[in-house]
Amino acid sequence: MSSLPEPDNTPLTGGPTLRWGVLAPGSIAGQWVGTLHANTDQRVVAVASRSLARAEEFAARHGIERAYGGYEQLVADPGVDAVYVAAPHSEHLALGLLAIAAGKHVLIEKPIGVNAAQARELKAAAGAAGVLVMEAMWSRYLPQTTVVARLLGDGALGDVLTVTADFGAVFEFDPAGRGFDPALGGGALLDLGVYPGWFAHFVLGAPERVTATGTLTVTGVDEQSAVILDYASRAQAVITTSLVVETPRIATVSGTRARLEFAGPFFAPSDFTLVRDGERIPYTDRTGFAWGEGLCYQAAAFASYVADGLLDSPLHSMDDTVAVLEVLDSARAQLGAL
Repeated sequence: MSSLPEPDNTPLTGGPTLRWGVLAPGSIAGQWVGTLHANTDQRVVAVASRSLARAEEFAARHGIERAYGGYEQLVADPGVDAVYVAAPHSEHLALGLLAIAAGKHVLIEKPIGVNAAQARELKAAAGAAGVLVMEAMWSRYLPQTTVVARLLGDGALGDVLTVTADFGAVFEFDPAGRGFDPALGGGALLDLGVYPGWFAHFVLGAPERVTATGTLTVTGVDEQSAVILDYASRAQAVITTSLVVETPRIATVSGTRARLEFAGPFFAPSDFTLVRDGERIPYTDRTGFAWGEGLCYQAAAFASYVADGLLDSPLHSMDDTVAVLEVLDSARAQLGAL
């Protein structure tokens, strides 16, 4: 192999479009709306917050037509086709169910809930309502990931036996903040570990055994951990997370014929290298996007799924979402995290 497959991601422009509403206009919502309006045909037409002033300020900043001081008002808006939930993950279940009950398709930030049971509840509600619910695991929809999926599907790496992935970032300690408050779903695993957890699942599927070790913060959430995943295929994955140190945010996939080495951050637009028989074949990111600008790919894919009448993502299904949260549930339980 002297070259890599071409990306086959959903095009950002020229396809189906949706009229989006945003619930909870925080920082991630600002990144998401910004890249949608700059790089896609998707348009955000409404935003809602518990504070009307906050919603109005966000709407003015991003050129959004309507601002609401209540989530119920937005989901009742007949001019909204789909809802993006950008609240802290402790609020995802309630807001997701609210949108589903109003008959809206809904894209919910990751993790989709604070445990696998919440993900199952959202899946069941969406199925009963006949709407699409999708976790905003944006990394799966990036062009680079479509290339990796093709390499894995074609067997270019041989039997994959080892996967590693890490994500550590320094969170300023605030016992009432999102990272440290158990009531907000705090802890490194839910906030950051969802990325390496997703990556291991993307490559290897669901593990047979989860083994976790780590430390807790004084507030009782997981501070730092290493999690080993064992698979029926005899493969292993090692994922690490931390709230107290900055890590390289890199990943590797090693098979019996070749391996992939990912530059950091592996879950954002970035480069990787296929290493085989001493040959190094690079994949260079062509998007030109930095970090959160890549959030737009999932929205374009979501719109195409709605247009095709799909009720689940073919790339990152709700079963995938549940499986990743089951791993995080097990790891957090072993650590004794609240």
